[in-house]
Amino acid sequence: MRTEDPLDIEYRSHDRVQKLTDVVRFCVEDISLSFDRWDEPYITGPGLYFAIISGYTVRDHADPMGDNRWPISKCRDVLNDVDSFYEATSDVARLRDGAVVISVDGIVQEQMVRFRDYASTSDEDNGHTVEYADWMGSRHMSAADTSARPEVITAITLSAENGRVTLFEDGDYTTMPRNDLYQAWL
Repeated sequence: MRTEDPLDIEYRSHDRVQKLTDVVRFCVEDISLSFDRWDEPYITGPGLYFAIISGYTVRDHADPMGDNRWPISKCRDVLNDVDSFYEATSDVARLRDGAVVISVDGIVQEQMVRFRDYASTSDEDNGHTVEYADWMGSRHMSAADTSARPEVITAITLSAENGRVTLFEDGDYTTMPRNDLYQAWL
């Protein structure tokens, strides 16, 4: 858990950042609900991993995920055109691998990444303790670990195995199995 300082900016409570998080989560949930072959053997569904960050770079704790890129020609700003963001997210969920990095202003980084383990890249004792559930695969364990970083506001994943949507903040998570998902568009 982060130590609060009176000079810290609490992005998670900002209306625009909350709206950004909601848009990403609702799109991920809708993609999960739109895929109807989760129960078929040998079928892998769409998978996603988003990290919403407050910093200006992730170079100190992430590596490029090869040629996996976010299609910025379709959508560069999440909140500028939600329909275009949804379309780009649908493509990425089926065709690419790695984490999609979004800044708190809604701008999507083109290069998708693999985040390094937080414990192994930290120079100080950060109180980093993340508990992993038995159902978590590498995408979800990475998101849990990444969400404990001070500059990461939220990480959101979609399981390619069963459609589960999980929201990670400060190393903790809230998960919703696909059967329990609901759409709350206002």
